Amino acid sequence: MIQCAFKIVMKAVGKNCASGQRPGCRDAPQALAPHCGPCLRRPSTLAIGVAVSCCAIPHGASIAGGVQQPEAQLRTVTVQGSQAEADATGEAASQGYVTRGQLENRPLLRPRELLETVPGLIVTQHSGDGKANQYFLRGFNLDHGTDLATTVASMPVNMRTHVHGQGYTDLNFVIPELVSGIAYKKGTYFAEEGDFSAAGAVRIDYVSSLPQGIAQLELGQHGYRRALLADSNQVGPGTLLYGFEWLGENGPWVLPEGVHKLNGVLRYSLPLGGGERLGITAMAYKNAWNSTDQVPQRAIDQGLISRFGHIDPTDGGASSRYSLSADWQRPLQDGQFKANAYMIKSRLQLFSNFTYALNNPERGDQFEQFENRVTTGANASRTWFGTLAGRDTESELGTQLRYERLDPITLNNTAARHSYQQVRSDRVNETSAALYLRNTVQWLPWLRTVAGLRADQFWYGVSSDNPANSGNGRDHIVSPKLSLVLSPTAKTDVFVNWGRGYHSNDVRGATATVDPSTGDPVQKVSVLVPATGCELGVRTGDVLPGLQLSASLWRLNIGSELVFSGDTGTTEPSRPSRRTGIELTAYYVPMAGLIIDADAAFSRARFRDHESIGDYIPESIQTTASMGLSANRGRWSFGARMRYFGPRPLIEDNSVRSASSFLVNLKLGYRVQKNVRIFAEVLNVLGKRANDIDYYYASLLKGETFPLDASGAAAGINDHHIHPAEPRTLRVGITWSF
Repeated sequence: MIQCAFKIVMKAVGKNCASGQRPGCRDAPQALAPHCGPCLRRPSTLAIGVAVSCCAIPHGASIAGGVQQPEAQLRTVTVQGSQAEADATGEAASQGYVTRGQLENRPLLRPRELLETVPGLIVTQHSGDGKANQYFLRGFNLDHGTDLATTVASMPVNMRTHVHGQGYTDLNFVIPELVSGIAYKKGTYFAEEGDFSAAGAVRIDYVSSLPQGIAQLELGQHGYRRALLADSNQVGPGTLLYGFEWLGENGPWVLPEGVHKLNGVLRYSLPLGGGERLGITAMAYKNAWNSTDQVPQRAIDQGLISRFGHIDPTDGGASSRYSLSADWQRPLQDGQFKANAYMIKSRLQLFSNFTYALNNPERGDQFEQFENRVTTGANASRTWFGTLAGRDTESELGTQLRYERLDPITLNNTAARHSYQQVRSDRVNETSAALYLRNTVQWLPWLRTVAGLRADQFWYGVSSDNPANSGNGRDHIVSPKLSLVLSPTAKTDVFVNWGRGYHSNDVRGATATVDPSTGDPVQKVSVLVPATGCELGVRTGDVLPGLQLSASLWRLNIGSELVFSGDTGTTEPSRPSRRTGIELTAYYVPMAGLIIDADAAFSRARFRDHESIGDYIPESIQTTASMGLSANRGRWSFGARMRYFGPRPLIEDNSVRSASSFLVNLKLGYRVQKNVRIFAEVLNVLGKRANDIDYYYASLLKGETFPLDASGAAAGINDHHIHPAEPRTLRVGITWSF
């Protein structure tokens, strides 16, 4: 937690409380109404300090899908709360915040599944556990994160011009026990969100201190071992937080994964007086693994491999990430100033084989992807609190700068991890600058508007081993936003949102003129692809004490584009698309220590240009639902999660579909002594033979005969390719608090 004392806060509080109007109480759960007293029907999103200093909201207060107002503890002049909580003020029904307390009892197969706290978001895997996950949200197969902007400790995680896939989001370096909360937004309506945020944005932050040190050891089936040591201490005028994690596992696979992960965090937080503070964070992560990639269903059916078997025993990879960042926040008489800067050094080496022997029957189709990357950036924003014709206003002006250098980024054909042919090798420089303005006006007690405008400029240069694919260029996009918030009752909000957003493409596709494998001419891609979205939502606490409900109806259009494929080193066409859906969430606290949450999402994704091949978007998520329970009673704690991942079209005419899956995970804890707690997790409790992911494409195994297509040319065998979900798995652990 950080201190956020504002002088302007106390002045504004005196003014508003004297009139009986208490900003910040409007979104408090119904059970907390006695703490708030008379409130505005809808608070302006003025100084967060104004809201929390005038209304003390108990720790962990949440509404449907997570906390959507900052939590606070009332003190004389000081408010405690994370900045992420303070930013989650609710401009859309699909926006929210998940507190640290909501994460404590959550059973996790992988740390990255923390993102499934976002309603409607599915996290899965098609390869080894050292690789970035596959994400699904709002009618998208987001691949490894293309349209979901993710930040950790104010640093971007999505990687541009990535060797494996644009927007690659590897969250293996996150330590769940240190996460202070998760703020999420969906849609293109937020001026501060830029690249990769068409479907949504997720911000994860770490705590600055711990109430007690943590020494934790976990053991489980399939060679699972994990150790964690974390604590915080007063060092000089500030607080030093440290956390170190080691993890090893083999998984249920015939080919042991051999995961060997080392992870560390150091964070120094320095209060500078008057609410001003400075934070410096260093992170280090290193991992290596063997990989069982997706396998053809026919190989399992014919008994060539078991369900957890492999085709190529030499697939796998290694990755590392080292970062240093600084955050500065300064309250001002009429607002606040925030800034942060970061530097990230990362490497990734992947060996994959998805078609086995289709392209090279003798040596096989394995390929290597390697990149060496440095990312630097800085963000700054200035917020003003004021009035316009007697109406409370908040205005924010911000800028965001980012630079990436890749030297090199390569694609090679390999056999058993030995390279025998270079497909392409490049050096890339990519720079972006953004300027945004957001203005909030409280026109009436029941009417508020949020208007925004964002401008992004990109510059890039590619130096390729083939001069025909080298070049320089630039691109820009302007994105307007507008939201309308109406409050028909004291505990109900209606949101109307519209906005334009975008995602960037791999800039190697913007300079390419020839296919590196065949020499055939290729068409260049657009670097920035616009997306336009709208949403109608409602959020209410009027139904039942302790119950918060939200619902949203949304639509998102993305233009026609060409996409650069890191797996082939060339461009591929993508048709214009439209996605429409409904999301429902519920958050219920019937009594202290008991939380029940549920969500369901239904999406329809189609290509907008009608073609004979079909208009369904392959792998687009259609239906998902989840439900969870978290309970603390005396020495006992309990968490349960249920997740339904519905069937999806695998090809454009919808004639081939994936299977659905339903998984249940449980976690039970018991405090043996004051400072000692034991716990057990059972993952996939029902032992379902589900698939983490399904694909449908052509491949060929060694020894199989090439079939012929309609023209008489050799072709592969079209088949389901699956990566199975892990079977029922038991893990146990012990935690010592010191």
